[in-house]
Amino acid sequence: MSRKQPDKFVRLLKTSPSGAVFNPWWQIDEENDIGPHAPAIRRKHLAVYFRKRLGTARLAIIGEALGYRGGHFSGIPMTSERLLLGRSKKIPLKSNDFFSGINPRRTSNPEKCPDGFSEPTATIVWGALLQHRLKPDQFVLWNAFPWHSFDPRRGLLSNRMPNKSEQATGLPVLKAFLELFPCDQVVAMGKIAGAQLEELNVNAHCVRHPASGGARLFRQQIAEILA
Repeated sequence: MSRKQPDKFVRLLKTSPSGAVFNPWWQIDEENDIGPHAPAIRRKHLAVYFRKRLGTARLAIIGEALGYRGGHFSGIPMTSERLLLGRSKKIPLKSNDFFSGINPRRTSNPEKCPDGFSEPTATIVWGALLQHRLKPDQFVLWNAFPWHSFDPRRGLLSNRMPNKSEQATGLPVLKAFLELFPCDQVVAMGKIAGAQLEELNVNAHCVRHPASGGARLFRQQIAEILA
């Protein structure tokens, strides 16, 4: 498998929907980014994260949409800056758990959040998978809607569910992701992910999204899948 494929995939992400959608790999968050180089850092993070998992990932977890506390700044779905920088007290991770050859860098302005943003979903997902002794390069994380849909009334530091039209724009990207990572098992995390995978005729396990009180059931269902 060509190691250039992740770079090609990242370029595919450049065309994102208009409206209240932020593209972290190709747009600057003027209010919250550390500087104009932030998107390039996030592109590099995602590309090398994918490279480390090419040919080794056996499990794909598909969430619903990128979150402002997670991939918006880390560049990696369901992965917060705090996890990436090794600053999480709950899940101590090292940079080589994510990728090899580069050091992770923050892209959020430290004045916004000194230790980097922390995302509950990211912490729960990583914790559940590592608890079952999966190595970090044995699973790969993605979202059915790959970009960050935000509430225009609340600004970029908010999340909202992507609408039907937006979800449709994510389908070709999701298809390309599954071609890049033809995993033995695919898990849909939440109803949007489940519907998108069904649209692509992908046979996936469906689990509860850990947000909004779903963490316990999510952990239980993941345990059953990995048993």
